[in-house]
Amino acid sequence: MVATSWPTDRWPEGVAADVDTSEYEKPLFNVIDEAARDYPNQVYTIFNDGTRTYAQVKDTADRIANFLASAGIRKGDRVAIFLPNLPQYPAIFHGILKAGGVCVTCNPLYTASELNYQLNDSGARMVFCMDHPQFYPTAMEAVKNTSVENVVYCNIKSYLPKVKAILGSLLKKIPQAESHDPSHHSFDDIVAAARPEPPQVSIDPAEDLALIIYTGGTTGKPKGAALTHVNFYYDLKALEEWGRLVHEKGGKPEKLRKGGFHTYLGVLPWYHSFGLTVCMLSAAGSGSKMICVPDPRAGNPPFSEVLKAVQKYKATVMPAVPTIFVAFTNHPDIDKYDLTSLMGCFSGGAPLPPEVCKQFEAKTGAVIFEGYGLSETAPVVSSNPTDRDARKIGTIGLPLPGTDIKIVDLEIGQSELPQGEDGELAVSGPQVMQGYWNRPEENQAVFRQLNGRRYFLTGDIAHIDENGFIVITDRKKDMILVGGFNVYPRDIEDILYQHPKVQLVAVVGVPDDKSGEAVKAFIQVKPGEQVSEQEIRDFCKQNMAGYKRPKFIDFRDDIPVSPVGKVLRRVLRDEEMDQKSE
Repeated sequence: MVATSWPTDRWPEGVAADVDTSEYEKPLFNVIDEAARDYPNQVYTIFNDGTRTYAQVKDTADRIANFLASAGIRKGDRVAIFLPNLPQYPAIFHGILKAGGVCVTCNPLYTASELNYQLNDSGARMVFCMDHPQFYPTAMEAVKNTSVENVVYCNIKSYLPKVKAILGSLLKKIPQAESHDPSHHSFDDIVAAARPEPPQVSIDPAEDLALIIYTGGTTGKPKGAALTHVNFYYDLKALEEWGRLVHEKGGKPEKLRKGGFHTYLGVLPWYHSFGLTVCMLSAAGSGSKMICVPDPRAGNPPFSEVLKAVQKYKATVMPAVPTIFVAFTNHPDIDKYDLTSLMGCFSGGAPLPPEVCKQFEAKTGAVIFEGYGLSETAPVVSSNPTDRDARKIGTIGLPLPGTDIKIVDLEIGQSELPQGEDGELAVSGPQVMQGYWNRPEENQAVFRQLNGRRYFLTGDIAHIDENGFIVITDRKKDMILVGGFNVYPRDIEDILYQHPKVQLVAVVGVPDDKSGEAVKAFIQVKPGEQVSEQEIRDFCKQNMAGYKRPKFIDFRDDIPVSPVGKVLRRVLRDEEMDQKSE
């Protein structure tokens, strides 16, 4: 693909149309090796004032690889990471890859049965978990009846400044499990005993897997997206080419400066591809600092600790999901914090309501650029230009350099539709996964050959507008059919977000005798505010067509969101179905 072939006159100035294959056809662990070579003494991770340099993280990754090889991990073996955003995470991640292993990243909030499913499905032989009264026992239970042979537990004590570690131990504030299975390994012990000499493993970056990331399982059991080294390395290089920020007042947009100029806020979980690629790996790719945030909701009121971290460590780059931006703008103490260090914020994972974007930028001065991706695409597929003048709010931007997108028919996904017409978004590029792990029938359902190229059917309904920007209309499965009219939940949600008292909203379709389906809106009101059902109905009457207006309105204290921050429409929809069946 070349920039001129995409139907737009808004391609960002200076951005190449493609990425040189020599830039990304490498083992993914080259990211940490090259950062340690170029910026050995530059701080990489920041955690409760404790820091680790790139040279230190590489040294630890090499030791972990050495340990894994001695424990019998061979090329292609799966190793699970069941951790929040701890400073050990990058070294563990790269250490597994250096040993030739395949990372299986797991949600640390999973129950034992959910984790057990992933360990069994992936065939993981080892798991890294946190030394913690909740996480460690969960892992202990989850490894039963699996292929897991070794468990390594990680304690945060050794990653704290010495004074904090001593005080934490004395006051018993450092979390740890009540007891440990004697057959399990302490992370600190294995790192101390191993040599910084990874095994020599031959990696084919385009064919060998780097990760198996499990999708949310909205249509059944979670599926493992099997991703290669190239999938992630390409995405890093494409984002590096795409990203432009104004680094000084009055300056022109330029590529992100390297070698410690930037500080990334690790508020997204790294077990998810969005946080992994756009924060943990991107920070290393530019030799930047990164703030480890295991729990973004920490503090009283919630999210206070992350606001303190932005102010204290002068975070400049924040990849986040819309619910994080909502939490910031509605925090009762936001005006007490200096957040002006923030320069660029990448929004993804869910549609960004324009009103949320407007409010966040007004309060922080940062620029938000919305993009789009999936677990199956490592994850970024498209992005808005990264400056205010070129972006188009309410769209997911343009394809990344080297990525091609088509809008195809909703029935079989084989015919390309004209510009402006809604259809299923299909993507082709070096970031598209190898396929679902051990799911040949699923792969057959989601891949198509179009004009000699392999495309992945995303399940999202979209069109390309008159300026060449891609507009997501909605998830195919979320579309509501009201009396023959197609109603897209995002349409209604975007309007409801404009109401000054609405904090979070989710819209689903529910069965209706008259119209087949009806619209139901779940609304979480901003703290301290009150709003009546009639007020919402009047607002809807003024702002949307009759068939779109919610027939049912349900006020909730909390609307369910995933650990990544996506509003979980399916949970609300399932609740409705359960009530109907009773």
